[in-house]
Amino acid sequence: MKTQETQTHSVHDHDHCCSHDSPVVAKTASQNHQHDHSHDHDHDGHNHGESQNASILKSRWMLWLSLTILGGYLVTTFIFRQEINRVAEFVLMASAYILAGNKTVAAAFRRVGRGDFFNEFTLMTIATFGAFFIGEFSEGVAVMVFYEIGELIQDLAVSRSKKSIKALLDVRPDTVTVIRNGVNTQADPATVQVGETILVKAGEKVALDGVLTSLNGTFNTAALTGESKPDVKSRNQQVLAGMINTEKTVEIEVRALFKDSKLSRILEMVQEATARKAPTQLLISRLAKIYTPIVFLLSVLIILVPLFFVADYQFQQWLYRGMVFLVIACPCALTISIPLGYFGGIGLASRNGILIKGANFLDVITKIDTVVSDKTGTLTKGVFKVQKIETNLDPTDFLIKTASLESYSTHPVAKAIVKHDETLELLKPQDVEEISGHGLKGTVNTETVLAGNLKLLDKFSVSYPRELADIVETIVVVAINGTYAGYITIADEIKEDAAKTVSDLESLGIETIMLSGDKEAIVSQTARQLHIAHSFGNLLPEDKVRVVESLKNEGRKIAFIGDGVNDAPVIALSDLGIAMGGMGSDAAIETADIVIQNDQPSKIVSAIRAGKITKSIVYQNISLAMGVKVLVMVLGAGGVATLWEAVFADVGVALLAILNAFRIQGKKI
Repeated sequence: MKTQETQTHSVHDHDHCCSHDSPVVAKTASQNHQHDHSHDHDHDGHNHGESQNASILKSRWMLWLSLTILGGYLVTTFIFRQEINRVAEFVLMASAYILAGNKTVAAAFRRVGRGDFFNEFTLMTIATFGAFFIGEFSEGVAVMVFYEIGELIQDLAVSRSKKSIKALLDVRPDTVTVIRNGVNTQADPATVQVGETILVKAGEKVALDGVLTSLNGTFNTAALTGESKPDVKSRNQQVLAGMINTEKTVEIEVRALFKDSKLSRILEMVQEATARKAPTQLLISRLAKIYTPIVFLLSVLIILVPLFFVADYQFQQWLYRGMVFLVIACPCALTISIPLGYFGGIGLASRNGILIKGANFLDVITKIDTVVSDKTGTLTKGVFKVQKIETNLDPTDFLIKTASLESYSTHPVAKAIVKHDETLELLKPQDVEEISGHGLKGTVNTETVLAGNLKLLDKFSVSYPRELADIVETIVVVAINGTYAGYITIADEIKEDAAKTVSDLESLGIETIMLSGDKEAIVSQTARQLHIAHSFGNLLPEDKVRVVESLKNEGRKIAFIGDGVNDAPVIALSDLGIAMGGMGSDAAIETADIVIQNDQPSKIVSAIRAGKITKSIVYQNISLAMGVKVLVMVLGAGGVATLWEAVFADVGVALLAILNAFRIQGKKI
């Protein structure tokens, strides 16, 4: 955690223009540098209380009072042409300076005391002290006042840009109604155990993951998916923490602890998101360590070098030019607008149901030229239904044994078999083994049951009718005690937006390739429907890895999108891993760099657009800031620009960059 000092500050709640950390995670700050200001405007998600708010308000009133004094002085001297005694002028301006700049000056001395001489606070302090030294009292105050106003504007800008991310912290209820011994009891969600039943009234948020035990219910899923359309759930269907019950009181059986809920994992990933800086941010941070000492050195040279070349050298004149150069050189516009742009990009994506786990991935996604996609649950709904049961045994007995074994799998095909006839009383299998890319093996009622694809029967040397290989639909073959017993065919359905996703990616110059463990015939059929030119079927997880490695060796920038446990290795291998957050496995979600909350493949296109918008605006701000600063620095060194022009150029460029970064918030993707 950040080192806290005893004194509270307001406008400079952290090292402005140097580092703006994650809105909810402050832990990385201490890894980079110690902050000079004691609190973080509640940026770490904690409320520092009324005393902190009072301190912030007090500091802002001091700033406005300083501005009022400066304004009154300027009106008196420049508009009404009234002269003020030099001593009175000094006292008046010194008072205004202390009101506005006391925290910046204190921060500068603390930094110098730690051996850090080249920083923004020291830069501003030297420039304004220099102005007082040569008698330009009002200009020294103006530099500090407008610098502080600029910092205040930047604080407000950062706060606003983080709202859509930080708002996620408000979706978890503090209390939950749990039914214990027939009595409704208010409890901390963290104390509720798996298997307990919670009561959720209309308008309340669901606190824990579970299954609906009431007949039905309607929920708003905006916190998880970015879309507020009602989601109707029936008994035994999954309900997730963060959903809002919109109609009637419902009961939910808890299936995951508070810390293990999908929402908790989302929040943890959001907390880490803005801590991962983009290469552009890291580059600017590295350059700042070089840039600031160079600026100080150039300022000193501007002051001293003319001594040897200018005949009528006047120290005060060249000192003034050096101070102007220092003020103009302040890198605020760059160091605030760049992270602000990335915060805006992450926020834009999150409002659209896309969780981007770090600013660096906003950069990566703009370079993708190939999207490799899993089929089942990604481009297809993964909601399978049993179409045909063919067996030489009693159909009911065959289905009971198969469904009992499949009940231990989370695969969509397995779920379809289990749900086909929910009136059946399933048995408890023993010694269940999931054979990756093949299927399941286990003991059901003392009999050894195999259920999976044809490769599973081949692996265990079970003979079967060879015509099964000609069946196009998804097929689950079953063997009992080493003998072929029958098969079940399953049908899947292509997602409504899958074809448009492929088309939109193509329009962006991005090729789509589909990989699947399903039979080649099914994969090819789906690929033809989606107009995907290249597809591969009959793949084991290691086969998918080999395909992606081959594509990367061709120099392609790969984004892989999947949802299953078997997709986790290839998600990790790709340049950008994308997981479906609704149906996706924990392993895929944890491994992925981007999570699509509502399982719509079209969100991939939205994420790419968010990345391109962010990159464009960030580079616009870099060009704007560098261009204007270089121009005004040259004018300042040449004696054309004054301290007044320097401060307005600095604050003005920063404000323009902030306003430009705000444009991200209004974009549609």
